[in-house]
Amino acid sequence: MNQEDVDKLIAEAVADSKERSRKKWHKGKSSNDSVMTARKVLNWTFMLGFAAAIIIYFVLPEQRTLFFCVGFGAIALKLAEFYLRFML
Repeated sequence: MNQEDVDKLIAEAVADSKERSRKKWHKGKSSNDSVMTARKVLNWTFMLGFAAAIIIYFVLPEQRTLFFCVGFGAIALKLAEFYLRFML
């Protein structure tokens, strides 16, 4: 194996490595668009639910049950989004 062969192998390995890293971080449009849309909807719904829970906590301090229901509902939405993000 001469120097030209070694240089060629190194260049191919570097090119393959760059291509794999580019695919890993930049997926572009793919079949996961529906998952991304679902994640965005769940995220926005979580933020609205969390804001509603905070408002309920300060506006209706005697309604702790409603606060906990809305707050835990928002957390359940966030857990669903978390599942879609890391498990799929």
